Amino acid sequence: MANPSFDEQAQEALRILFNQFWILRSKEPALYQQIREREKILKNYIDEKFGYTLIFHQHFIKLEKTPVEPMSWMGITDFQEQRDYAIFCCALAFTDSRTVEEQFLLSDICEEIKELYPGDISLDWTNYNHRRSLVRVIKFMENMHLLHIVEGEIEQFTMDEEQEVLYETTVYAQYFMRSYPKDLFEYETKEDILQSEWEIQDSDGRRKRVYRQLMISPAIYRKNEEDLDFAYIRNYRNRLRDDFEAHALLRLEVFKNNALLVSEERKQTLTLFPDQKAIMDVVLHLATYIRENEETFPKDEFDQIYMTYQHLEQTVQIVHEQYGKGWSKQYREGSIQGTTREAIQLLKDWEMITELDGGTYVIRPLLGRVAAYYPKDFLENGGDNNG
Repeated sequence: MANPSFDEQAQEALRILFNQFWILRSKEPALYQQIREREKILKNYIDEKFGYTLIFHQHFIKLEKTPVEPMSWMGITDFQEQRDYAIFCCALAFTDSRTVEEQFLLSDICEEIKELYPGDISLDWTNYNHRRSLVRVIKFMENMHLLHIVEGEIEQFTMDEEQEVLYETTVYAQYFMRSYPKDLFEYETKEDILQSEWEIQDSDGRRKRVYRQLMISPAIYRKNEEDLDFAYIRNYRNRLRDDFEAHALLRLEVFKNNALLVSEERKQTLTLFPDQKAIMDVVLHLATYIRENEETFPKDEFDQIYMTYQHLEQTVQIVHEQYGKGWSKQYREGSIQGTTREAIQLLKDWEMITELDGGTYVIRPLLGRVAAYYPKDFLENGGDNNG
């Protein structure tokens, strides 16, 4: 049962804390105040169920979320290369050494990033691709309010490495990185960092792992017959269902090989599947086709389907022939190869497909939970689409 003081505003706050990196008082003052007024009940619930740290600062509120298992979709979507992440870390080191509202030029941060950059190949700002990496990093830092533009525009740097922009650091720059139990230099691998997260938990590690995975990931899959985390979900499904409905307004669904949280309403505070991207039509019709022809797609004991890339591409070709009339122009007229690659990437981001070494793709059971059909009048009109 929910705490009576865990009201509708607290439920909304919980969802927002999990969906946003942080809440800045200067940008969202009403939301900041709403969460601040429910500090105690939110902190208690999050600590007990998730073991996460909820930080209240005079300028921001931040829930430090650590995944049970890192996935590719958890990265910074604006970044395209490993180089982007390395440049970003160097840029953070630069801002960390500056005082709040200290002004500096783009050339200043460029010079220091170049000196700090750890790659075997040095950065060269006359290289267009290196400049594009920096632009992606700086724009991300602007969007996250780690830097404030005083004068100029970073996009000009793409075409001219001599272009200047005047910035100043913000109060948020030194709080982007989460704190760790030990100095970062004491960790050798990312696994060491993840393990240290559980070393500071005093109890209920399994429950906290389950709550984290359900709240952060699209689904939890049963990994093997002795999967203790999945067994926990099965054994306590009623308690978990009541808890998530009371505190997050999310419904728990549990099946033989997967479990997930579902929203009854399309809330702006949540990242939901499907969204409005045109590629979603392709993916939903692919799921429909596989479901309606399941006898030709054999499953293993965990309801997984194995396909080569060639088989996937052939399947998308068939789906295009059957459903493509209603797709956006990009996918009606685009190449099957391009459409297949985009569909695969979207499915990876939603953990509905994984790629094994050797190019084999594994379609996960979550894809079987979705489908899409055209309305009757669309079919009666011969599938005309003027979009």
